[in-house]
Amino acid sequence: MLHRFYLYTAFAVAAVSAATAQSPASAEQTLTLEQCREMALQNNKQMAIRSEKVRQAGYQRKEAFAAYLPSIDFSGGYAYNQKNISLFDSDQFLPIKSFDMKTMSYQYNLVTNPETGAPVKGPDGQYIPSEVAYLPKEALTFDIHNVFFGAVTLTQPIFMGGKIVAMNKLTHFAEELAEAMKDNEAQNIIYAVDAAYWQVVSLEAKEKLAVSYVNLLDSLDNNVALMLEQGVATRSDKLSVDVKLNQANVDLVKVKNGVALCKMALAQLCGLPIDGNYNVADDLSHVNVDSEVATEYNMQDVYSRREDVKALELGVKMADQAKHVAMASMMPNVVLLGSYGFSNPNSFNGYKSKFNGAFSVGVGVTIPIWHWGGNYNKYRASKSAETIMKLELADAKEKIDLQVSQAAFKAQEAIKTYEMTRSNLAKADENLRTARLGFKEGVMTTDDVMEAQTAWLKANSENVDASIDVHLCDVYLSKVLGTL
Repeated sequence: MLHRFYLYTAFAVAAVSAATAQSPASAEQTLTLEQCREMALQNNKQMAIRSEKVRQAGYQRKEAFAAYLPSIDFSGGYAYNQKNISLFDSDQFLPIKSFDMKTMSYQYNLVTNPETGAPVKGPDGQYIPSEVAYLPKEALTFDIHNVFFGAVTLTQPIFMGGKIVAMNKLTHFAEELAEAMKDNEAQNIIYAVDAAYWQVVSLEAKEKLAVSYVNLLDSLDNNVALMLEQGVATRSDKLSVDVKLNQANVDLVKVKNGVALCKMALAQLCGLPIDGNYNVADDLSHVNVDSEVATEYNMQDVYSRREDVKALELGVKMADQAKHVAMASMMPNVVLLGSYGFSNPNSFNGYKSKFNGAFSVGVGVTIPIWHWGGNYNKYRASKSAETIMKLELADAKEKIDLQVSQAAFKAQEAIKTYEMTRSNLAKADENLRTARLGFKEGVMTTDDVMEAQTAWLKANSENVDASIDVHLCDVYLSKVLGTL
């Protein structure tokens, strides 16, 4: 049990510097184990993080569900253009045709030679029209200096290769995983609080034991002093008792310091000020050793209660859905599209400098054809991830089997050890009583009495350790069984 004491001492020693020797005295606060558990769960930062992760997973689940529904977006903009658009570089003169009854077709109206009636060609070698349609450049010049445009678009997924369904299942499992990890963290916190709580109980019991041991040695020291005055004891006897008494006082100071440090560690776990004045409500007056520890357990029930196993099982399910998401990258995607686009200027009814728009509806299809095996390798990687998660789950179950067996064995041994220390304690009490009586009768020396006192101290200390070990082994067994 000493290693537990050193562990909590090291954990709390960093907090000692924060507590001043002149801290104002405050009213004592008695804490029960249940109160410590509740305060630790409420104030622990890791629990707050886990709670926030549960909320985060809930938001992600709602985000994935939104992919089922149509999305509506608006986009718009403004552009300034330096130049206008003109279809012609200059005014245009277009030749005109007239219907010829003789040929029953349209013929160009051309300038003819009055004498010969033949069409006349110009200097460029082209026939000269007698009539033209005049198209000024200005008429086909469009003002695009300031252009405003926008569109409202609706997109409704129809078939996405199963990706949306898989993502919804994946985020649902992720939310359950966050809950499981939160519960698992709560169990770890409770276990840490229980260990710290019973460590305080243990050291307080050892403090009382150390006080009793000091009182025994002090009484012996007084008796030896009287015997030295009467000449029936030697100076060496007195010095031997003095050394033992001084060592016992040093040990008492160490135990008191250990109690203070462990209370600080418990306060830190509970989220309380470390310089407060706290007492624990329990003591070692009762140790539950009536019920026997089972040697066999239904491991399927244990698996169903263990949050870490549940987390791994959810991990397997999430890996399976991730595999479906990867598969969807090789499937065609079909979406329904609808939009209303508008601009200023617009060309819907002539070119006009005002807002006008129109609706459009369509279907979009994307079919992956060739990606050099990228999507397929992504799918195979997701299958490997699922296999890894299944192996980790199987490995965890094997370790839990061993963990449960070891915890049950330790609990059984703790009870046996406790019963043995109870027997040794009764013998040590009788040995001390006999030694003190023999010392009064003069048939035993001070060394005999001190040896009996040391044996008494050792027996009581081992009994304290065994009592705490029963509590801690019971808590640990509950933890590994998932019933904490």
